[in-house]
Amino acid sequence: MVARGLRILLPPALITAMLVLCGLVADRIYNGTLFTVLVAGAAAGSVTVSLALTRLRAWVVAPLSMLGLAGYLAFALNLSAGRAGIAGDLPTIATDALRDGIPRLLAVLVPVEPQPDTVAVPVIATWLAGLMAMELTVRTRRTLIGLTPPVLLFAGALWLVGPGAPRTPWPALGFAALAVAALAFTGRVRTPDTGIDPVTRRALRLRAALAGGMGFALILALVAGAAPPVAQQVTAAPFDPRSLIDPPDLDALDENPLIRLSGWALQPQEKLLDADVAADTRIRLAVLSDYDGVTWKVGATYRPAGRSLPRPPGEVGTGQVTQRITVAGLTGKLLPAAATPSHVDGVRVAYDQSTGTMLRPEGLSAGMTYTVTSLHSEPDVNLLPVADVPSGAAMARYVTLGPNVPDNLSRLAQKLGADNGAPYQRALAIEQFLAEHYKLDPQAPSGHAYPNLNFFLFGPANTGAGKGTSEQFAASFAVLARLLNLPSRVVVGFTARSGNHPITAGDALAWPEVYFTDLGWVPFHPLPEPNTETKPLEDEFKPQPENSQPPPSEEPIPTLEPTAEGPSAAPSAGGPAAGGVNVALVAGAGGGGLIVLLLAAFIVFVLVARGALRRRRLDEGSPDSRIEGAWLEVGDALRLAGRRAPEHLSAAEVAAHAAQAAAPVRGKHDVRLAAPTLDELAEAVNQTVFGPGTAGDEQAEAARTRAVAYIDELKARRSWWRQLLWTLHPGPLRWRRGGPGKAGQGAPRP
Repeated sequence: MVARGLRILLPPALITAMLVLCGLVADRIYNGTLFTVLVAGAAAGSVTVSLALTRLRAWVVAPLSMLGLAGYLAFALNLSAGRAGIAGDLPTIATDALRDGIPRLLAVLVPVEPQPDTVAVPVIATWLAGLMAMELTVRTRRTLIGLTPPVLLFAGALWLVGPGAPRTPWPALGFAALAVAALAFTGRVRTPDTGIDPVTRRALRLRAALAGGMGFALILALVAGAAPPVAQQVTAAPFDPRSLIDPPDLDALDENPLIRLSGWALQPQEKLLDADVAADTRIRLAVLSDYDGVTWKVGATYRPAGRSLPRPPGEVGTGQVTQRITVAGLTGKLLPAAATPSHVDGVRVAYDQSTGTMLRPEGLSAGMTYTVTSLHSEPDVNLLPVADVPSGAAMARYVTLGPNVPDNLSRLAQKLGADNGAPYQRALAIEQFLAEHYKLDPQAPSGHAYPNLNFFLFGPANTGAGKGTSEQFAASFAVLARLLNLPSRVVVGFTARSGNHPITAGDALAWPEVYFTDLGWVPFHPLPEPNTETKPLEDEFKPQPENSQPPPSEEPIPTLEPTAEGPSAAPSAGGPAAGGVNVALVAGAGGGGLIVLLLAAFIVFVLVARGALRRRRLDEGSPDSRIEGAWLEVGDALRLAGRRAPEHLSAAEVAAHAAQAAAPVRGKHDVRLAAPTLDELAEAVNQTVFGPGTAGDEQAEAARTRAVAYIDELKARRSWWRQLLWTLHPGPLRWRRGGPGKAGQGAPRP
């Protein structure tokens, strides 16, 4: 009787364990244990319903099981909504979860918050897998086929996790062990009904069970011994399903909130937020990491997130700061919070892990209230003087500047860094220079492009130069820091006082941050102290005067004696008649105007067409095509520099040729270091030729960064008029196209 009971209960128990293990695998990217509990309940409920209905006809089981699924799903959605603080009636919550479940599950940021739209699909998939496995295994006695749904569910859990959790072979080993056990212990022992006494029959069944157990142990030992070495050989990162969903877009005000500071400065009493904080702190609105010489941009990728938020890479948190914020007049999508948010309640957010900033995809609305817990960090002041700054691809975006950096800015950066070797000392020199020599003026106009910064730093004092808002101070600091190879960025936010106080437009400001190894992002404060006199700009920091004409000779200028003859009475040919119109002058002016218009149209066409060509090459298409586009851009740059690579060279030889074209140059006032090498770009080009389709988005982005950095440095070595010709040259629009392997591009030849 006991053996019969084991034969009946063992298959459902093994199937339930396999389904629960699938939930445990997926739970590695979920926050808390609620997800595992709900999936385990779905597995047990599905298997129990099928087991209870075993004696009924097969066509009756599925409808009754679906009724059980509907009831359990309602329970799971209601429980997860309550835990996540999501208000609303059950039909609305269920409709949203079923409609948006799959895209939400693929787009959400790790760790995933167990809420209705992130648990609905796993619960349904687990229930259906249990139903199918039980019907095939128990009713039809086809164990091997019956294990297919749990295997597919396990593969789906691994795919969903992707690179979001560390790889480990033990879940797969456990799942394989359960599958082997199901195959070993659910088979039927066929014995003749006559000629064998009960003792012999029991002995045969015992021997079959022992054989199954030994086989199970042997297979498990082989898998356990072979799995770790095999897993170590797999070096490729798993596919990330979250890359299938495009993140939400930002409008212009959210992509560059710096432009809002001047407007806020003119209306300082405008109420933007109400903030309740325990101590004085700064609340961040946006982190701007990218600068192209014209504007600072956020450049973030926001992913839907739960209440628990992952820590940005490199951030060091030593304490917690809790804020309760109510939106008043602030508009846009960016959600203010102190650095660095780790937990948020009261609102569903999208989160950019690289900067630790949040947004609300639906936009901010007056009256909405949320609570944020942030990881506060205070750098050790004793470690800063000896701290270093990192380098490499991870920091490339934080030291990259737009092309055509003004010479005045470059010379100023070199002067400030000349006597300061340590990174922190260089940053302090920039901070002190800006705070001592420039004034904070809320009435200053907005702008942080190169011309604006050049005017702010070096313009004549009687024209309004030397005055700016925190926009110009922060932007100038970040640009000068990048010129000294200090990874920097600009932050826009607000100052919040301890207690419950309103935050007005007058509390808005921008400040720069520099990244130091093992210390994270450290803020700097280049604004002058109130009521302090600014120092005049020393001669060593002033821009060098332009070359002037030689002074006039001291000899007197000879004068001409007036002639006795008056002007000719008759007008010359083509000259104006008395009181008439000079036809030749009008014709010449009209022709000259037409030439100017044609020249302007040509310049606009070249600029627009070349800009579109660069975007098409570097930002559109597959990773292979973008790598090829970066290579084409380098080839065009070498031609524009007069250093065209011969057609017979391989990619590696072209990289060496390019290095010679941008070798270190010792000038009169400074020394230009070598341009970034193109060896890795050449390797990527070879990969697109000999292994098409194997390059990924990271390689394409790295190829773009290296190509742009090299081209900018190569162009900066030319004189100003050569740079102008470079910009307006129509050659890249008509030069022969071709990808790797085409003649004339210096790419590898098959």
